[in-house]
Amino acid sequence: MADHPVEDLLRELAPRVLGVLARRFGDFATAEDAVQEALLAATRQWPVEGLPEHPRGWLTRVAYRRMVELVRAEAARRDREERAARRTGDDRRTAPAADEPPAADRDDALVLLFLCCHPTLTTPSAIALTLRAVGGLRTAEIARAFLVPEATMAQRISRAKQRIKDSGLPFRLPEPPDRQARLAAVLHVLYLIFTEGHTASLGDDLRRVDLCEEAIRLAREMHRLLPDDSEVAGLLALMLLTDARAAARTGPSGELIPLAEQDRSRWDAAAIAEGTTLVTDAMRRGPVGPYQLQAAVAALHDEAPDAAATDWPQILALYGVLERLTGSPVVALNRAVATAMVHGPAAGLDALAGPAADSRLAGSHRLDAARAHLHEMAGDRDAAVTHYRAAAARTTSRPEQEYLLTRAARLRRLR
Repeated sequence: MADHPVEDLLRELAPRVLGVLARRFGDFATAEDAVQEALLAATRQWPVEGLPEHPRGWLTRVAYRRMVELVRAEAARRDREERAARRTGDDRRTAPAADEPPAADRDDALVLLFLCCHPTLTTPSAIALTLRAVGGLRTAEIARAFLVPEATMAQRISRAKQRIKDSGLPFRLPEPPDRQARLAAVLHVLYLIFTEGHTASLGDDLRRVDLCEEAIRLAREMHRLLPDDSEVAGLLALMLLTDARAAARTGPSGELIPLAEQDRSRWDAAAIAEGTTLVTDAMRRGPVGPYQLQAAVAALHDEAPDAAATDWPQILALYGVLERLTGSPVVALNRAVATAMVHGPAAGLDALAGPAADSRLAGSHRLDAARAHLHEMAGDRDAAVTHYRAAAARTTSRPEQEYLLTRAARLRRLR
C-alpha cells in the first residue's frame, strides 16, 4: 500500500467527505455516488497535476458539484429543495471552504460505520457497503475479493443504499440505549471482513491481503474514534496478532503451513508487540468480551518461542470462558483441540461430542479437520485419513483442500 500514496490518501479521505455530504444533504445514497465520482476524478488528475494544497477540500468541492448535478437530474428536485429549504438553512447547498476545519470528521466517520452496519441490512450487504463507503474500495475490487461478478456486487450495494434510504434514518449516531448493540454489529462486520481476508472461503489463494489490510485499517479508525472501548481495542489486537503470522503461513508455492510448523522468525514482531499491549491494556480496563479473549489466545500463541512452549493450559482456560460467553460451536471446537493438547487426544475427541451435535456446524469442514488432527495425535491413522479426506471434500478453499489431502496421503504412506 505504501507504493500507492494517492490511493492511500483517497481511501483515508473518502469517508470524511462522504460524512460531510450525507450529514448536510441527508441523502446517503446520492452522496455516496457523488463522492465516488470525485474520487475517480482525483485518481485521474492528482498523479498528473500533483496534490492540491487542501486535498480534502478539493474532494469536497468536486463531490458537492456532482451532488448538485445528481439532485437536479431527478424529477422531484424542486420539491426536495423546497422541503429542505423549509427545514434547514442554506449551508446544505453551499460547499465548505477548502481550508475549513474538519470539526465533525470524528463523528461523521463513526456515523458512517454505524449506518453501513444497520441491522436492517443482511451481513453480506453490510460488508459490501462498509468496504465501499467507509473503506473506499471500488465495486470491482469488492467483487473480486468475494469472487462474484461486478454487476452482482453493484446490485447488492445499490439495494443496501436503498434500504438505508427507505429506513428514513437521520445521519447521526444512534441514541445511547441502542449504541452498544449497534456497535456490536459494526465490530462483527469488521471481524468478518478480516476473517475472509485471513482465510479466503473460496479460490486459489489462502489469504486476501487487501481485505486483511482494509479490516485492520478500519479497526484502527474505530480505535481512534472510541479509544476507551475495550472490545474495539480487543478486535484490533486480535487482527494484529493473527495477521502477524501471515508471512509464515504459506510456502513457496502458496501451500498452507500449519501454526505448529511455521518459521516463527518470519512473524511480525512489531505487530505482536502492539497487539499484546492493546489486549493487555483492554483486559485491565474491562469489561472483558469475546474479541479480547480471542486476542489473548492469539497472544499466547505468538509469544511462545516454539510450538512446544505454547501455554496450552492457559489457552484452554480462555476458550472455556469464551465458550460460556458466546455459545459458539467454533469456539467449542477450538476448546476440544486445546483439551487434547492438555489432557490428550482421547479427551479432545470426547470434547468434540458437543460441537458435533450442533446443527450450525453441519456441512462445515472444520469438524472433520479437527477429528482428523486428534485421531492423528492418537495414532489412529485410518480414522485420520478418513476425516482428512472428508474435510477436503467439504472445504471450498483450494489451499486448505490441498493441505488436507497432503496430510491424508502422508499418513497412508506411513501405514
